[in-house]
Amino acid sequence: MSERYVPKAYSPDSVPRVVERTAHDIVIVGGGAAGLRAAIAAAQTDPDLSIAVVSKVYPMRSHTVSAEGGTAAVLRDYDSLELHALDTIKGSDFLADQDAVEFFVARCPKEIIQLEHWGCPWSRDPDGRVSQRAFGGMSVKRTVFAADKVGFHILHTLFQTSMKFENIHRFDEYFVTSLIVDGGACAGVTALDLRGGRMVGIGGKATILATGGCGRVYEFTTNGFIKTGDGMALAYRAGVPLKDMEMVQFHPTCLPGTGILITEAARGEGGYLINKDGERYMQRYLPSKMELGPRDILSRSMIQEMKAGRAFDGPYGQYLGLDLRHLGAATIDQKLPMVRELAEKYMGLDPIHEPIPVRPGQHYIMGGVSTNSTGETTLPGLYAVGETACVSINGANRLGSNSLSECLVFGEWCGLAAAQHAKQKAAYPRGAASREALRKEEARVFDGLMGRERGKETLAGVRVEMQQLMERDVGIFRDEAGLADACGKLAKLRDRFGSVGMADKDRVFNTEMTGVLELDFMLDVAASIAHSALNRRESRGAHSRTDFPNRDDANYLKHTLAYRADGAPRIDYVPVKITKWQPVERKY
Repeated sequence: MSERYVPKAYSPDSVPRVVERTAHDIVIVGGGAAGLRAAIAAAQTDPDLSIAVVSKVYPMRSHTVSAEGGTAAVLRDYDSLELHALDTIKGSDFLADQDAVEFFVARCPKEIIQLEHWGCPWSRDPDGRVSQRAFGGMSVKRTVFAADKVGFHILHTLFQTSMKFENIHRFDEYFVTSLIVDGGACAGVTALDLRGGRMVGIGGKATILATGGCGRVYEFTTNGFIKTGDGMALAYRAGVPLKDMEMVQFHPTCLPGTGILITEAARGEGGYLINKDGERYMQRYLPSKMELGPRDILSRSMIQEMKAGRAFDGPYGQYLGLDLRHLGAATIDQKLPMVRELAEKYMGLDPIHEPIPVRPGQHYIMGGVSTNSTGETTLPGLYAVGETACVSINGANRLGSNSLSECLVFGEWCGLAAAQHAKQKAAYPRGAASREALRKEEARVFDGLMGRERGKETLAGVRVEMQQLMERDVGIFRDEAGLADACGKLAKLRDRFGSVGMADKDRVFNTEMTGVLELDFMLDVAASIAHSALNRRESRGAHSRTDFPNRDDANYLKHTLAYRADGAPRIDYVPVKITKWQPVERKY
């Protein structure tokens, strides 16, 4: 039996708390699309490279599996790389770095073809070509899809492909708790083996963070329970800045009460958004694009409809309708089968006959660990990719279907860059730093956190207060007073977290322990979001300030950088990179 497994008959005290350390050329934290694409790219460059994929869940449970609508790439004669770039930059409200966007759009088509060769079952047109559908903010039909289960099929394809490489070693259900820093460079990670109840050190010449987003800092989100900003917090604590964290995307079509996403593909296929009067209300806000406007504009429009008294009322509050009835059963069953399944299972209705209740919910964060186009951070040896990172191609608002493409394109290039870095380092990191990091983490986790007794502060209590606070004051509409209040209360919640105790003292699959570690990360991430939002006194993309309603290029055409400090984060700025598209008013 592997040492990672613990026999059924055991006593917690008999489980060794630290196992021997292991070392690899590259350590990848996260087993979703970005992490697996990076692993495959690195493995292909050199079969002698040893690559560790460390994931707190089995890779096929990574949140990529929840992506529904599609992935963007220029594949048709009616489209062009320049148009894809312009749509992305305009959608970003001109906060995207244009050199990164040009790098990105040029490499998207190759990734679609590569996935095709690896076996991804793309939907097809009658002539056999890969199908493409419309998505919000895109000028033409550019979104490649596999019905409405694209993330599921992409993740399956990448996971199965990764299994061909003997030099990729998986550490499933290992929760990374800290980065090992040695001599001013990242030298791997410490991780809690959830099945074995032990702390392990996983050394690496290069480390890639690919842990996804941080949606669970909000109360109503499409994100799964594992999306707790782990990678962002790990980098932040190691001195790497988080960029544009105020730019949080709210998706307009989520199921009330659950947060389950109803894909933008439903509107891409021709679905209508209606109010309680049956009116397609987007004609009031964005008549040129209607339901295919960018997500930030649609979400704000929905809130305005609610405030005007034109929303439906239900057991979970106000909502609007997504009407697919006119599409017909054949189209819904062929192109939107999961939308129908979700509506039937979670709302008890059939979208062939009734509109689907929807409301905005947190979906994505455009911000993340500050990187360049190959994923490098300011800490040598540390890389980040996917939603964890901020390259930045998404700026102040991401266009739907660019995110999966981002995981693929930058996953490959980050993997290649990390492989090159690892091959240039002749020796593995010294063991002393790993031993010291393990000693500290063992004391912090097993003696510190687990040693606390339950008191008046509970894990659920602090977590729910944080989520409700973020929902109320750092949501779709923001103002100075609310943001300042949020910053102050988050600091108090950080203090109160020090008194959160644990009832479960077991070390094997201790979900309470995992929850405490995740909340610790989320409090750091939430503070970076709130302080970044407080300091940006303008409205741009997803960041909508009611007290500063206009975009202010003179003062804020720049990226926010949040650095960890004693107390509040330190906020700094760097310019946006402009190549050939000068900022203009964002009109559709």
